[in-house]
Amino acid sequence: MVEQLEQIIRESDRIVFFGGAGVSTESGIPDFRSVDGLYHQQYDYPPEEILSHHFFQEKPEEFYRFYRAKMLVKGAKPNAAHRRLARLEQEGKLTAVVTQNIDGLHQAAGSKRVYELHGSLHRNHCTRCGRFYGLEAIEESRGIPRCSCGGIIKPDVVLYEEGLEEETVSGAIQAIRKADTLIVGGTSLTVYPAAGFLGYFRGDHLVVINKTPTPADGMADLVLHLPIGQALGKEE
Repeated sequence: MVEQLEQIIRESDRIVFFGGAGVSTESGIPDFRSVDGLYHQQYDYPPEEILSHHFFQEKPEEFYRFYRAKMLVKGAKPNAAHRRLARLEQEGKLTAVVTQNIDGLHQAAGSKRVYELHGSLHRNHCTRCGRFYGLEAIEESRGIPRCSCGGIIKPDVVLYEEGLEEETVSGAIQAIRKADTLIVGGTSLTVYPAAGFLGYFRGDHLVVINKTPTPADGMADLVLHLPIGQALGKEE
């Protein structure tokens, strides 16, 4: 089955990779919806509520306590899948990565064209003056992180109740439309609107790599129920 994937990659010139949380679990970052993921742990509030726009506004101190403890995973490094995708881009085979992840591991591996649908932990800004801050502004602060102007520093991540960034969405859709092969990996395809992006694909090969079945399995040319690093890391 992996050899079939390699043959498709060899025959393709415009691959787009569409990935979710399962791409980063092999780097030690927990998946929200897996059995051991954040959604199955106990907190004073459900993670979906804590990571919402209204909760951020109403209880920012509690938001940042959770955010620092559970969202900022220290020491995470790119895994075999991230590295393979970066090499495919360098070889001129892969035109874009579209990711639902916010960890920045694709860029850390060397990928250049990455559409981060849900934003990034590494970008933060002051809600008052707009000043940009890196990840350390959140990591090294206590309580509610504040700008020198007194405004709250907010992560550039898409919270529940917030819309996706239009330019990112447009770029991702255009990349998928132009792809000859779409590899979907490490996502259950249950989160919308992101899961609906597959509807824009008009190319030759749809490949799904996920440990568990997805709604796209029946449409795919190839389905691999494998860890993403095992499926994509063949050439390491």
